[in-house]
Amino acid sequence: MTQGIVRQADVLAAEAQGMPADLPTSTYEMIQRGAAINPDAPALSFFLQSGGHRKPECWTYRELVRDITRSANLFSRLGIARDAVVAYALPNLPETHFTLWGGEAAGIVCAINPLLEGNAIVELLNAAKAQVLVTLAPFPGTDLWAKIQPELANAQTLRHLVLVNLADRIRSPKRWLAGWLQQRETRRLHGRGGVRGAVPAAIQIHDFGQSLAKESGTRLATERQFTADDLSSFFCTGGTTGLPKIAMRRHGNEVANAWSAGQVLGDSIGAGKTVFCGLPLFHVNAAMVTGLLPFSKGAHVLLGTPQGYRGAGVIPRFWEIVEHHRVNFFSGVPTLYAALLGVPLGDKDIHSLEFGICGAAPMPVEVFRAFQERTGLRILEGYGLTEGACISSVNPPHGERRLGSVGLRLPGQAMKTVVLDEAGRYQRDCAVDETGVLTISGPNVFVGYILPQQNQGLWLELGDGRRWLNTGDLARCDADGYFWLTGRRKELIIRGGHNIDPAVIEEPLHRHPAVQLAAAVGRPDAHAGELPVAYVQLKPDAKASSEELTAFLRHEIGERAALPKHIRIVETMPLTAVGKIFKPALKRLEIVEALRADLENEGLQADVAAVEDKTHGIVLHVGLADPQQHARAAEILGRHPFAFSLTQDRAHQETHSSQDQR
Repeated sequence: MTQGIVRQADVLAAEAQGMPADLPTSTYEMIQRGAAINPDAPALSFFLQSGGHRKPECWTYRELVRDITRSANLFSRLGIARDAVVAYALPNLPETHFTLWGGEAAGIVCAINPLLEGNAIVELLNAAKAQVLVTLAPFPGTDLWAKIQPELANAQTLRHLVLVNLADRIRSPKRWLAGWLQQRETRRLHGRGGVRGAVPAAIQIHDFGQSLAKESGTRLATERQFTADDLSSFFCTGGTTGLPKIAMRRHGNEVANAWSAGQVLGDSIGAGKTVFCGLPLFHVNAAMVTGLLPFSKGAHVLLGTPQGYRGAGVIPRFWEIVEHHRVNFFSGVPTLYAALLGVPLGDKDIHSLEFGICGAAPMPVEVFRAFQERTGLRILEGYGLTEGACISSVNPPHGERRLGSVGLRLPGQAMKTVVLDEAGRYQRDCAVDETGVLTISGPNVFVGYILPQQNQGLWLELGDGRRWLNTGDLARCDADGYFWLTGRRKELIIRGGHNIDPAVIEEPLHRHPAVQLAAAVGRPDAHAGELPVAYVQLKPDAKASSEELTAFLRHEIGERAALPKHIRIVETMPLTAVGKIFKPALKRLEIVEALRADLENEGLQADVAAVEDKTHGIVLHVGLADPQQHARAAEILGRHPFAFSLTQDRAHQETHSSQDQR
């Protein structure tokens, strides 16, 4: 029995023992070891619709390893070797797990967001030089195939298309009907020529289920000898829209991160535990926290609908799902927890829940408190990034959880804040509670990005002989080793846990003939976390309305989530001394306007100002017209992840400060 990490001293004690000498060399071996704990235990369960969650399909560990092995052998037969790439653009399905881990066992797997438009998906295929793509076959009610098919002629390196038929996931006696509907949909789209007639002749087509059944599941046909330095995966980061950076990761990175996370959680994750997966499997959080980590420990992963948390009925039935399947933990983003606050618990028994992990964006204070008070569930805020495999720090499940903190660093991974000069060179380590640039180093840290120019300024030399990753985030570390984020990484807009690169909005705006300058920032939103907003400065004598620019962007942006909620036309952009757009000023404008609007929508009149604080980041000073509304105002402001102070009047006599709560 292991309790896991409780305090910083436990991190140091775990590191003193060192990482095991017999750590698996690959994710495939790591899953095999997890399966060996009890081959007949449930490993993966899946329900297609929330209403059918009580009767899911289930794979034992013996069957999971079999189908991962079959997938690897299929990809090997299609020409995927150690350095070749198999990509997938899939919703959350059992086949997604088979492809992910089977792809890593055969070569390198590339995860692609299926919500992207077809041209954006093919751009990523070309950037990764993918030879195989696994995606959905035509099926009623889905649009993935319809998006990808017209763009396949532009896929330069693609040689094989492996199609997953959703009819395979429908139980008898309705499976025959689902198969008939799938064939009818194919005929509707492509006539008698079917899929074959709609795909370039140079690309071979394979049915995933039929092909898998022909492969051996007993061992890897290539008898591949892995090393920890072998590339395992390409995951997209720096924005999941357009053409983001593609992070190259090794088997050793993913194995080390899963092992370190297991040390933190201890017996909270392992045989007999059930983990719910609702985040998308093209994202490292789902793949690692609700994938490799529980598989490595012999736990049971419950995969809920192809759309995960976005699936119809999943949120309304969530407590019912937890009760029936005795779910022990799940991972989500702040907007998920906010949505679950609106779902009554009723008489549901959710005592099996031990904790929920929250990442991707800061957790608003009011959501955090209300959720824990209502459910009794421990929420563990953490920090991670694709470049660090997944998790870098987390509040300890059995130790003190500090509200607003992203917790203690994982054992085996160094993490500290440093002071850099104007040229980005290391000057010194930060003192306790001093804000600086957050850096990480360790076996979990990735190789780099595919495009060499994207690696400029990525690595830091701190004089200790180690390679440190500049995360681009600002943070401080307190005397007990807890880290606190104080600034957003690389200006990403985080909408519902998904990263949107501002450049995806700005670049097409700059192509508009009337636009001189454009800048995109995130507007705080209690439900989505942030919504993209664009600021535009027009060329002299040019004319364009916000509506015209919005219509223009609808044809230029590949993902609907990246379309700006508002486009604001301004006379002049705020600029730095060297002529760069000063986005912090625009960000503060949106913060002030968003929170003033939230207060006014609740009938509260207030003056709102935002200032930059070196310790706490953005701090709001709010002057209420009616001092008797302080409690209500604090509740509203607490829905957002900002420290704030309330005053009785506009003379700024302070009566309340959320900084005391952090």
